[in-house]
Amino acid sequence: MGYPLKGVTVVAVEQAAAAPYASSRLADAGARVIKIERPEGDFSRGYDKAVNGDSTYFVWLNRGKESVVLDYTQPEDAALLQRLIARADVLIQNLGPGAAVRAGFGWEKMRQLHPRLITCDISGYGEEGPYAGMRAYDLLVQAESGICSVTGSPETPGRIGISACDVGTGMYAHAAILEALLQRERTGEGSAIHVSLFDAMCDWMTVPLLHYDYAGTTWPRVGLAHPTIAPYGAYRVGGEVGDEATILIGVQNDGEWKRFATQVLGRPGLLGRPEFASNMLRVEHRDPLDTEIKAILACMAPAEVRQKLQMAQVAFAAVNGVQELSSHPHLRRATVPTVHGNAQVVAPPAIFRKEPRELGRVPGIGQHTEAIRAEFSGIPALPA
Repeated sequence: MGYPLKGVTVVAVEQAAAAPYASSRLADAGARVIKIERPEGDFSRGYDKAVNGDSTYFVWLNRGKESVVLDYTQPEDAALLQRLIARADVLIQNLGPGAAVRAGFGWEKMRQLHPRLITCDISGYGEEGPYAGMRAYDLLVQAESGICSVTGSPETPGRIGISACDVGTGMYAHAAILEALLQRERTGEGSAIHVSLFDAMCDWMTVPLLHYDYAGTTWPRVGLAHPTIAPYGAYRVGGEVGDEATILIGVQNDGEWKRFATQVLGRPGLLGRPEFASNMLRVEHRDPLDTEIKAILACMAPAEVRQKLQMAQVAFAAVNGVQELSSHPHLRRATVPTVHGNAQVVAPPAIFRKEPRELGRVPGIGQHTEAIRAEFSGIPALPA
């Protein structure tokens, strides 16, 4: 109960964030994840030392794994890696373009040797096309895919403030691996999966892309507002000095617009204005609409605005920073053991009711190397 992937073995030749995200979620579900690290370790270990001396990224994305240090350019370690893969259900790798093939564990060879194996390759731009050989990092792909062009203020594009490409790609890889495991249960055959950071972000860019392809419109950068819905944005609230606040208000449909205009703003006359009669018209006349709203809200106390929004069933939120998130009453946390003590991380978003899970320990570099060498020392590289 609670660990449906118990008995599944994953070999992850991984680094940074995208592949570790996928394998860490498999580990959360009970899979045995054997993480192959270079002699110097996954370079994400050196991103920072904020969590009791450990890297924030590494603690977040490597819980529940076994760390094995291998130099698979050397024959003995290359042979051990082959033995590990031969007994694995899933092989994940996100090395540079062509590196897995050169090292002897490319997906075609591994699938031929092990028909039940599920391989998952994660790359920057895919295996074909003019960009296939390019190196890719999160911010570079945000820029290349157009994500930055729809993020930021009207004056300048911006980066999504977290590693969106890596996380999104890891999520796609995780979902695809689960699909492949289900298919293997039915057919007995493994799969060869490939996910690229660029493809993942292009999927996220579908709505702006369709607007451009079919309507010829360029998705605008609107900061804390919505390009196609109005009123939807951040408004300064509070008439007295020291009592000001910024509240993000989202009006999704005409019913909410009527309640917002009458019950929150106290301006039923706005409903009779033809330029505000529909969402598309409100977007077209966003500037005069926002001018009216800002003038009204600036004279109201934040507590009054929040109460009226709640009573009118109009969605709103505080514009919080990391400090506010850290003490947020709705934030769920979970404990992860590390070599330097326990760390409090964000609890996994998916809750399996009545199936409590504990998150696994974050390994020290090479912590399980000798145990794995001993366990697999007498096993042939290929199944009998």
